[in-house]
Amino acid sequence: MPEARKTTTDAHIDVSIEVQNESGADVDTRTLERLARHVLDEMGVHPLVELSIRLVTVDTMTAYHERFMNEPGPTDVLAFPMDELHDQRDDEDEQDAPPTLLGDVVLCPEVAQQQAVPAGHSTEAELHLLCTHGVLHLLGYDHADQVEEREMFAVQSRLLDSWATARQT
Repeated sequence: MPEARKTTTDAHIDVSIEVQNESGADVDTRTLERLARHVLDEMGVHPLVELSIRLVTVDTMTAYHERFMNEPGPTDVLAFPMDELHDQRDDEDEQDAPPTLLGDVVLCPEVAQQQAVPAGHSTEAELHLLCTHGVLHLLGYDHADQVEEREMFAVQSRLLDSWATARQT
């Protein structure tokens, strides 16, 4: 049965991150949720956002990849932005505004596991990289050209380093 988790933080801030594990893989969804929250916080995203993270099977990821990207076979991560992200950073007047639906990040743990071995790290580390990558796509980052790729991957590395530090405390 799919595992779903929806959380909120302090009473005055409605941050909703839902993680659904439909993959059948044993994944620490609570840690993925904490990572996504860390990325959003580090990127200065206003706390009134909603984010969905779905973990899916290879067959489901293959179907999504072919349908939405018109490319064959499975991929490791897909990002589906929902609402146009309004820059609500530090805008305390927006407390009564409805949450912005940031979008969905779809991850495939089996593909992540296959990529983790040659990358020289754990499947969990690969899923953390992919989750961070997907959230950055939802925030407007891309890697279509070399300049964009350098920028996105530098931000991704910084976020993963700060995540590693945060987990040690």
